[in-house]
Amino acid sequence: MKFKSIIFFCLLLAISNCKAQSGITSFLKPSDTLNNKRQKAVFVSEAAFSAISLVGLNQLWYADYPRSKFHFINDNQEWLQMDKLGHLYSSYHLGRLGSEMLQWSGSSPNKQLVYGAGLGFAFLTAVEVLDGFSSQWGASSGDVIANATGTALYVSQALLWNEQRITPKFSFHTTRFSALRPEVLGANFAEQILKDYNGQTYWLSANLRSFFKASKIPKVLNIAIGYGADGMITGRSENPIFLATENPSRTRQLYLSFDVDLTKIETQSHFLKTFFSVFSVLKIPAPTLEYIVGKGIKGHLLYF
Repeated sequence: MKFKSIIFFCLLLAISNCKAQSGITSFLKPSDTLNNKRQKAVFVSEAAFSAISLVGLNQLWYADYPRSKFHFINDNQEWLQMDKLGHLYSSYHLGRLGSEMLQWSGSSPNKQLVYGAGLGFAFLTAVEVLDGFSSQWGASSGDVIANATGTALYVSQALLWNEQRITPKFSFHTTRFSALRPEVLGANFAEQILKDYNGQTYWLSANLRSFFKASKIPKVLNIAIGYGADGMITGRSENPIFLATENPSRTRQLYLSFDVDLTKIETQSHFLKTFFSVFSVLKIPAPTLEYIVGKGIKGHLLYF
């Protein structure tokens, strides 16, 4: 489930950010050649953190529900597929962070892709296995496909262009729907970011200069295409009886906006490079065109 995978993702981001703030320049600078101590530290820390996270999830998330035989469920029609985009996003960035950590150790490009970029898919697949043995949930083939797609997006760009020209990003704004079902959509802002799909937008942000290298387009300028959905109180279209008086129409939205590629900002500071890498997961607020499917177009001076 995306909520659990994002917990792990956010913890990795926090660790990366703490490392950047506490480390010195020589520590943050990627090694030009293989540094066996660094590589070993990356493998051990990733394995240990993944194992601890899975054990913790098992105790905190699944322990209160009966076990079952491993089974799949079909949840592909729920939440207008917003949860699937969350899986793609999480898998991509977990893999990106894993790859960048191995790059920091001086590992070969092949190891960065196989062992680093595969981190997101491996961890999220393990979470699906836990779901599959829980009577409350079940493994989702749609989730597995989304996880694989996120990993493939990173790996394919690395192989094709030796850089990431298209990056999944995330933005969020609060909605009125969380107040209707706070136990499902979040009782506070932190929970709503993870749980209220109505306020989430997932983007594919493309760096223009990477595609038009001979142009004078600023290196940091991106164009972003986004997807969001609204009016979702439950996963499926039907609302429970106690929400019969509040039955908003469920709509899909497409967005077109500008963005900034923080990783293209030129700096000699490895602290800033790490900072920009960590926060490149977020779409910056910018002027945006929104197309509400079946209803029309409207503009936003700044869209969050």
